[in-house]
Amino acid sequence: MKRVIILLLVVAAGVAAWRFWPPPFGLPFFSATSDSGEGSQRQSHRGGRRGGFSDQPTPVVATDAKRQDVPVFLDGVGTFQAPNTVTVRAQVDGTLVEVAFREGQDVKAGDVLARIDPSTYQAQYDQAVAQKAQFEAQLANAQRDYERYSRLAKNDYGSQQQAETAKSSVAQLEAQVRYYAAMIDQQKATLDRTVVRAPIDGRTGVRGVDQGNYVTAGETTGIVTITQLKPIAAIFTLPQQNITAVTKAMARGPVPLEALPADGGDPLDHGTLDVIDNQVDQTTGTVKLKGTFPNATLALWPGQFTNIRVAVDTLDDVVTVPGPAVQQGPDGPFVYLVKPDSTVTQRPVTVERQDAELAVIASGVEAGDKVVTTGFTRLRDGAKVVLGAPGDAASPEDDAPSANAAPDAGRGDRRAQGAAPAAPAAP
Repeated sequence: MKRVIILLLVVAAGVAAWRFWPPPFGLPFFSATSDSGEGSQRQSHRGGRRGGFSDQPTPVVATDAKRQDVPVFLDGVGTFQAPNTVTVRAQVDGTLVEVAFREGQDVKAGDVLARIDPSTYQAQYDQAVAQKAQFEAQLANAQRDYERYSRLAKNDYGSQQQAETAKSSVAQLEAQVRYYAAMIDQQKATLDRTVVRAPIDGRTGVRGVDQGNYVTAGETTGIVTITQLKPIAAIFTLPQQNITAVTKAMARGPVPLEALPADGGDPLDHGTLDVIDNQVDQTTGTVKLKGTFPNATLALWPGQFTNIRVAVDTLDDVVTVPGPAVQQGPDGPFVYLVKPDSTVTQRPVTVERQDAELAVIASGVEAGDKVVTTGFTRLRDGAKVVLGAPGDAASPEDDAPSANAAPDAGRGDRRAQGAAPAAPAAP
């Protein structure tokens, strides 16, 4: 009997739930009283809520299409290299008695970097000077003898042989004087090498030898390495398809370069293109290029990886819109134009060039047309919109393409967020 009562209660609860519980969203609400009564009122109430939601204006962000000159860029990846790097080594043997530089110091060509004990080389130099002076004295005496014997032989008071012998002695002593003059020059050069000087302008690296060590000429470990940082060279590559565009740009004049940080942002430095390599790497299908940057602020460093932007052309007086304004639909790219009555209409466009930041429109939009850039989620042709400021974008999903537009597969974000506005890249 108790089980029967429980069963009846469960059945009664099920009937009540079926009678009074609201149906799932989007399903018709059925009641026992056909189209009248409480059930019909509930259905009408739910339908009214759905209709009211669809009539609300969609918040969007829009901007005007513009006419402007747009530079065309090519992007390459490479590294910076120092134009000159010198390992400073000792050129004579001896004890390093002084290190006259600091690690990381900027030096000029000719600055003293170190000193080697000069005592041995100074003695050799002094010895050569003394020997030259000795032979110069002997030469002066021999010249006087020659003059005397020549006068005696001319007046028949002496033999001609004595005069010839004196002349030969003068010649021998003149050769000795010239020999020791050259010896002095050699010893002076050796003595000067005990003072180690910077051969180029640049920045010193980590010291390789400490003061007090014995160094030898030509040893592998140098005293220090000096690297030229200003200016600095950039070696980068571009696909071989871009060779024609670059060569045409070089024919018009200097080709500007920009060194971009890895995470985007403003260029680190501006330079010029120097040369295109004379052959294509058949393994990668790329060509190597070299440019020079002033590097006045030392923002660039040898061995540092970099993104290089090459300005190869300029599109004059073209219509542009922000890159996100161009959507991809089944029939091709289009934009949403905001009409004066605060409704939007889909406008097919022909895109000449496009990147993540800017799109050049060949047809379909004119300068001054207002195009939607953010808030595509609920947009339809003819939908009412309310305009907001760029900072008023509600959420990331509002930037997604509308339901009747295919995802924009042709637009890649080549530049990181926060990068300076840039022109479309060449194909």
